[in-house]
Amino acid sequence: MSLTKVIVLYGGVSTEHEVSVHSAQTVCQALSALGKYTVYPVFISKEGYWFLQKTCGSQTKEDIAITPVLTAGETFRSLDGKISVKADVVFPVLHGTNGEDGTIQGFLETLQIPYVGCGVLASALGMDKELTKRFAQREGIRVVPYQKISSAVAYDKQQLEQWANQQGYPLFVKPVRLGSSVGIQKVLTPSQLHSAIAFALKFDTDVLVEKGIDKAREIFCAVYGEGENIETSACGELSQSSGEFFDYNAKYVVVGGCNMQIPAAIDKKTSYQMQHDTAAIFRALQGSGLARADFLMDAQGNYYFSEINTLPGMSQTSLWPQLFEAAGKDYSLLLEGLIDIAKKVYSRKKTLRVSRL
Repeated sequence: MSLTKVIVLYGGVSTEHEVSVHSAQTVCQALSALGKYTVYPVFISKEGYWFLQKTCGSQTKEDIAITPVLTAGETFRSLDGKISVKADVVFPVLHGTNGEDGTIQGFLETLQIPYVGCGVLASALGMDKELTKRFAQREGIRVVPYQKISSAVAYDKQQLEQWANQQGYPLFVKPVRLGSSVGIQKVLTPSQLHSAIAFALKFDTDVLVEKGIDKAREIFCAVYGEGENIETSACGELSQSSGEFFDYNAKYVVVGGCNMQIPAAIDKKTSYQMQHDTAAIFRALQGSGLARADFLMDAQGNYYFSEINTLPGMSQTSLWPQLFEAAGKDYSLLLEGLIDIAKKVYSRKKTLRVSRL
């Protein structure tokens, strides 16, 4: 039996570049160990150039410059023309901008190749924190009060300050379309508000100012599957050992900056409802493959939907694998299932007509 050819895409033009490389290393190792796949590690530089690597990791001098190709017999070829590959499926392990926001998914649709994860629409909607909050509200799921600020429109500072005073501090200011807590600041006083907005606007053209839940508990639920066959994980909770909140340093830089507790220390009814809400949002966005929903819980036990990640971290220390492995799910078999889902979704699309006749 011939091996399935899988391109693993990682790196990318994103503030989450390094996180992506770390995730992809685990994916490449796990897929290769199954013995069913020929894995092509394809690194995308911060400048947007593609390279075939011998071993998944940071860029090296030995990497081979390649280019995607839109022909029937190729998926990519080396710039010197010596290497040509026709892949069976692409496994994007790209986080954030240009990877999780529908752009790479649209490109792969143009290449007419199956790919793991949510499609263009679900990826784009899921990346936008405000739009996903609107979807959550339509499903009857609570979100914290917020205001949206855009760099294209001058905002009324006095009006925003009045709203902030009504909500009370702390507040959180965050880019609308970024992950891994990049660009987020906790605002404790009115004097910090506008500088936090200016900082967040360095990373995105739109930002959210959200009512803070002081000392909030962060609860997570992973989802896997598509259509009617959707499975949610147990809920997990992050406990923090450093910093004001779970920022980038706590998640990725400081050793022991945060720890996962699975299952989360919440009652069964709340856990079940969070699982239900995770599946509901995933379906509402027309998601497929995988995602992770994030919730905030206050001291009274009320919880609020925060965001959904349609390409969450995939290293074995990341939340999505941990949540399913706690339920006895084998990581490698989960990856294999994601590839199977990608093929099924692609096969259904290929049956659609492209002509009126």
